[in-house]
Amino acid sequence: MEQTLHLIFDRGQPAERLDRFLADNLPELTRSQLKKLIDDGRVLLDGLPAKASVKLKGGESLQITLPEPAPALALPQEIPLSVLYEDSHLIVIDKPAGMVVHPAPGHSSGTLVNALLHHCTDLAGVGGTLRPGIVHRLDKDTSGVLVASKDDATHVHLAAQFKAHTIERRYLALVHGLVSPDSGTIDSAIGRHPTERKRMSSQARSGRRAVTHWKVLQRFDQDRLSLVELRLETGRTHQIRVHFSEQHWPIVADPVYGHGSRGNVLVDPQLRQLVQGLHRQALHARLLGFEHPASGDHLQLTSPLPADLQAILDYLEDKYRPTP
Repeated sequence: MEQTLHLIFDRGQPAERLDRFLADNLPELTRSQLKKLIDDGRVLLDGLPAKASVKLKGGESLQITLPEPAPALALPQEIPLSVLYEDSHLIVIDKPAGMVVHPAPGHSSGTLVNALLHHCTDLAGVGGTLRPGIVHRLDKDTSGVLVASKDDATHVHLAAQFKAHTIERRYLALVHGLVSPDSGTIDSAIGRHPTERKRMSSQARSGRRAVTHWKVLQRFDQDRLSLVELRLETGRTHQIRVHFSEQHWPIVADPVYGHGSRGNVLVDPQLRQLVQGLHRQALHARLLGFEHPASGDHLQLTSPLPADLQAILDYLEDKYRPTP
């Protein structure tokens, strides 16, 4: 069956293009899906078909009609998954580093979506397609907790929690530099880098507000490294990696924002070898907490540090353990 969604562009907020407003408020839909809905006349602005470029000025009513779910474009693949929680509405995965979340050019298979399509036998239509509803993403080389929905109602409810910043997201990161003070907040807009299109930056011409709260868990003075816990208030692309890199505390082994081969400056040869063998940024999504869309219960799922990161921390903790 077709599904109809209703949105209101509230009065008093800055004018915004229709397509950008829809992208912000319907994160379950890709930009190409939204463009097709608009082109097909399935987005009505105050009752009339709308153009993507129209400016919303306040008080407008939007009606979006999603087509009957079609078969998934991605193919199911039997890929092992570490499932932290699952019911008929949603599934929470402990994603390994190296797994892409969603099929994209260059990654048409082997993704989390391919794995979920094989694992989940009870999918309903999500965003007009029979597929797991990816509400949020983790970078390919970031490990940890990720939730996906199995039906539209669950997806909309979870997306609303992300938009309202009520989702609890905590990460662990090992970063270069002795982070000081013990806690703080980075509040700076993030958007596409003005010249390097594969990077994000606070120097973007049209960035969106991004807020990262941090707390130092441990400093390793001799090696000039810090273990920090991060709490995300927003969820912009590469948010943690950009924020900490621009504070000159880049995440260890980050190939994009790591300020070159900074791991090579580590004096300790064993530590340097461990870091060089990491092959991904030292960033882990440790905890995800949210309200279950159907039951209203508060769920809080955690993921232990993967073995590659744990090996580095074990080495550092042994090295810095006080001598009896």
